Amino acid sequence: MKIIMAEHAGFCFGVKRAVDAIERSLHDNREVWTIGLPIHNPQEVSRLQAMGLKVADSADEIPSGARVLIRAHGEALEVIEALRAKGADVEDMTCPFVKKAQNLAAELSREGYHVVLLGDKNHPEIQGILGHVADIKNAEVTLNEDEAERIKTYGKIALISQTTQREERLSRVSAILVGKCSQLHVCNTICKATAERQDAVLELVMKGNVDGVVLIGGRSSANTGKLRDIIDAENVSVLWVEDEEELEKNKDWFMDKNMIGIAAGASTPEWLINKIMNNIA
Repeated sequence: MKIIMAEHAGFCFGVKRAVDAIERSLHDNREVWTIGLPIHNPQEVSRLQAMGLKVADSADEIPSGARVLIRAHGEALEVIEALRAKGADVEDMTCPFVKKAQNLAAELSREGYHVVLLGDKNHPEIQGILGHVADIKNAEVTLNEDEAERIKTYGKIALISQTTQREERLSRVSAILVGKCSQLHVCNTICKATAERQDAVLELVMKGNVDGVVLIGGRSSANTGKLRDIIDAENVSVLWVEDEEELEKNKDWFMDKNMIGIAAGASTPEWLINKIMNNIA
């Protein structure tokens, strides 16, 4: 059986930067906290927790004066302010693409735009961007075209994308919103690394003549979910696994397959990709 790896797979710049920062602090024997999981990959989180990482559900749980790393997904301004108010040593490792979206949301909301965020309203990245909007009552989240159709009419609308969205969806939602305002400001804040991984997966399933794709990544990873959607859209069989145990449970999936593609989300560590690939081989 032949294995073909997608050209771009695994950690993106923003995630690697945040994980490296956690490791540096832990190696210095400093206790490090994050609010929420620092990365949407349970195996990597377990590895970091074994090294000493502490994960809190909210700023209230973090001790005064603790070292806190703001994860790549970012946080709302009020959360960061609450941490600093209790004397926390805050290191902001928000992904630059997410930071750009946060800054645009703040700036355009101050300029009187009704801010529409394209993405999953329950995702921490979207929650963090909403936390930078000047007037939360003048902002909303839409997941797709159907929800965009239900948005009311406003004088000015600013459309800002979650970094893991697909450009095709951003364009389709833009086309809907242009008829709902006199002025539409579209902000393409889709991460370059996300787009590269999506393009690489599309090329893999369209040109690679693969019989199926093993997709490696956490179930809660938005960017990995988008890769699965791309593979499904091309009617190619996909096996989404988080670890080698899931691979072992799905041995039958490999029957009659001569060429397998391998893809991984931007929150999947290289060590896990290699481990699963070795189990396939």
